[in-house]
Amino acid sequence: MTLTTLDPRTALVVIDLQAGILGAPVVPYPGADVLARNVELADAFRARKLPVALVRVSFAADGADAVPGRTEAAGAGRSLPAGWDVIAPELAGHPGDITVTKHNWGAFHGTDLDVQLRRRGVTQIVLTGIATSIGVESTARAAHEHGYHVTLATDAMSDMNEEAHRNSVERIFPRLGERGSTAEILALLDKTHG
Repeated sequence: MTLTTLDPRTALVVIDLQAGILGAPVVPYPGADVLARNVELADAFRARKLPVALVRVSFAADGADAVPGRTEAAGAGRSLPAGWDVIAPELAGHPGDITVTKHNWGAFHGTDLDVQLRRRGVTQIVLTGIATSIGVESTARAAHEHGYHVTLATDAMSDMNEEAHRNSVERIFPRLGERGSTAEILALLDKTHG
């Protein structure tokens, strides 16, 4: 991996670790492992008074705020069970965290994530979550376009499709930022943020 540095104001941005997504089968890392690594990262960021942003995807029950347009994907327009959009309790409940609700794949479009990060002086984000090739990659692309330094915790994310995960990690992410494991990010956090 190519992880080199963490800026003084780096934020952790966690994508879609919520009830309805964590329960789905994902690869190459099981949802429970992804969640555990995210909890470890979030605790380390909070201990250093660095921002943690918890992003969830949600839609109105009638689907009025869902992304429009025709797709070939199965499941479009399906109803979702109550509570599917609740952030994992292992991550939630910290008053200093930023909570963002998105209605798209990426966490920047149509939300106040950029404003929340800039108000806190954030210049770099560490991205995690599910799904690698959807919410995480979309957010990484937008973060790069917004001028943030992007770091991707590649073992703190997973996907419904291993080939899609691998494509994002091996082909897309090197063009958007630096990659590292949870352990490498924690070690660098210790080194640069005591």
